[in-house]
Amino acid sequence: MSSASHSLWSPLRLPAFRGLWTGSAIYFTGNAMQVMAASWLMVELTGSSFLAALVQTAVFLPMFLLALPAGVLADTTDQAAADPNALAVQVAIVVVLSLLALGGRDRRRCCSPLPPDARTALLSPAWNTSVADTVPREDMPQAITAMSIAWNSARALGPSIAGFVFAWLGAGWVFVVAVASALVMMQAVRRWPPAPHAQSPLPAERLWSGTVAGLRYARHSPMILAQLLRTVAYSGTGSALWALLPAIAAQQLKLGAAGFGFLMGCLGTGAVAAGLVLGKLRARLGLERLVALGCMVFATVMLIAAFVRIPTVVFAALAIGGAAWMAVMATFNTATQSSAPPWVRSRAVALHTVSALGSFAIGSAFWGAVSGITGLAIALSIAALAMTGGIFLARWLPLRMGASPEVTPVALWEDLFIKDQPLPDDGPVSVEIGYRIRAGEAEEFLNAVTQLRASRRRDGATLWRVYRDLGDPSRYVERFIVASWADYLHQRARATLADQDIEARVRMFLRDGEAVTTQHYIAER
Repeated sequence: MSSASHSLWSPLRLPAFRGLWTGSAIYFTGNAMQVMAASWLMVELTGSSFLAALVQTAVFLPMFLLALPAGVLADTTDQAAADPNALAVQVAIVVVLSLLALGGRDRRRCCSPLPPDARTALLSPAWNTSVADTVPREDMPQAITAMSIAWNSARALGPSIAGFVFAWLGAGWVFVVAVASALVMMQAVRRWPPAPHAQSPLPAERLWSGTVAGLRYARHSPMILAQLLRTVAYSGTGSALWALLPAIAAQQLKLGAAGFGFLMGCLGTGAVAAGLVLGKLRARLGLERLVALGCMVFATVMLIAAFVRIPTVVFAALAIGGAAWMAVMATFNTATQSSAPPWVRSRAVALHTVSALGSFAIGSAFWGAVSGITGLAIALSIAALAMTGGIFLARWLPLRMGASPEVTPVALWEDLFIKDQPLPDDGPVSVEIGYRIRAGEAEEFLNAVTQLRASRRRDGATLWRVYRDLGDPSRYVERFIVASWADYLHQRARATLADQDIEARVRMFLRDGEAVTTQHYIAER
């Protein structure tokens, strides 16, 4: 592999990625400006840290509700038309918000129609997957990091611009800029639409069954589950600083709208700086040490924001905190996307979004309520202590990135030797796989065949067990149940090279001349 493939900027040499990256950077900047204007408008109208924190909840909670269904649609349907439509809805909503802000005499009415970010929730999984699909797998970490730089550059630049526009022209013109950024994104999506899914002879997954399949995959994939739970812990505790930043600016540092925008810009600037060196840091420190260091740094920054009243010190601390936030969240995101095979990748991205932004939304409301009861300093101190404690999750939920054989599918299309093909919805289906093994190797065989449990459950089985034949001590039967015939066909198509290697190791215990036997049963009553 060439050194160029390890360069952060190597994906930008590809026209499709470069165009989507540019459109994303502009779109993210407009969104960051919109969120900043809404947050500060809430502070000006109410003076409440709790209500200001709820702006973050209003922005990110729809991700928790809609991201997974959107991920299912991205995995199972072509999204070339859906992406521009989601953006068109956003344009229409923000146009209305802009008109209300520009023409309304009562500013409370301008703030009240702040739109939940449902359109971004519907767009995000397909968008992330389509962007990753524009680069080779070996460049995926660099592509994800480059996109994170675009996101965090927007969080650095957007609030700063919004602060000055807000102070000079008012909130309405900030929302006008957000409309323009969404239009740029629409053009990028039309110019470089997501690639269509490969044709498959299998029945199409439905929304509910696809949702269950995504949740089941995450539950029975140790890599994905660890990454999601670690993301929940980090984002939920770290949301305290992001959500309480308007109150910190107004109540503790006595800053105006421009100063608040600069505070948010410091976080984003630090994140961009971290993105430039993240690959080298990850290679030198490893995943766990990098995440632990990021947690410690961000917890320290929360304590500085809680007790220091000198703006320049807080500005510098927030830049460092933004770097820590970027390093940890980008590591979780990259690990999740690199550990999911193509059939479920959008759902894995959606679950990462649910974990990150769902916990962020709920955490924002929680820390806003805590600060209303205990004060800003105590709320941030509790959050810092909780984030430090999250480092110990590494003992039970270790992080790693999936290897290529673990995500490369090996579809099984050979004849199933069944007389009558069931209908797709028929079921449940019981599958029995028989093994007759050599004498004296039962324990080793059971250890090997048990490794199939995770992949069978992950890819579709609702139950899985291994049985010993009481009439023939050398014969063992692996039995699992799948909800329907369509689900069983999908399960077979989801097997990976790593699964194939495990099955090959299991067959090594067969007696000479023996073959694996497979029987299929369909429920009748």
